[in-house]
Amino acid sequence: MKYALVTGGSRGIGRAISIKLVSLEYHVLINYRSNEEEALQTLEMIRQAGGSGELLKFDVSDPQQVDAAIAGWSEKNKDACIEVLINNAGIRKDILLMWMENNHWHDVINTNLNGFFYVTRSLLKNMLINKYGRIINIVSLSGLKGLPGQANYSAAKAAVIGATKALAQEIGKKNVTVNAVAPGYIKTDMTKDLNEAELKSFIPLNRFGMPEEVAEVVCFLASEKASYITGEVISVNGGLYT
Repeated sequence: MKYALVTGGSRGIGRAISIKLVSLEYHVLINYRSNEEEALQTLEMIRQAGGSGELLKFDVSDPQQVDAAIAGWSEKNKDACIEVLINNAGIRKDILLMWMENNHWHDVINTNLNGFFYVTRSLLKNMLINKYGRIINIVSLSGLKGLPGQANYSAAKAAVIGATKALAQEIGKKNVTVNAVAPGYIKTDMTKDLNEAELKSFIPLNRFGMPEEVAEVVCFLASEKASYITGEVISVNGGLYT
């Protein structure tokens, strides 16, 4: 059995990726922090799609929780290796920098950037030992272009892009690839507070994207077909930032 871990896999883009991984015959570990109801719904959707999975609860921003959860899973599955990691967990706390408080900055950095570090570090050794792995980091248009009111989020996602490029060079010889996918405006809970009617006028394709459209790109990068692609950032934004 092949195993994939999707952080923040219970809703939105994470849910779409989790379901799409069924087509690659992965047993999907759905990470979530608190919303077990949504996570269970994602698991049921995976099963309806003909796949298998399980829930793995931990907060990506807490290194002790990350290490304990993954070590506990590995202890129960001694011969298994998580060979695909989708670093998708993320939060936004948008506010202009002049009014930004310490928690607005640190909470976003801890989840979006430090979470990438903690989870990737915990899985990397086994990928290198097995000489196979796929790491896909969900970044953002905000990390490429920068968006007003998102200095914290833009900083975190830009940092993950830099880490993606650096790590790809460190581990390429071990047949482990590292890439990033940068969604633009996608219809999820994270964007439901945005003015879609106004914003879509700036998008050449004149609409918000769907989570499934991001999942298609992510799962291509997770597949054998993408074996010669590493250190790349692929935008899925309807042509908004070109």
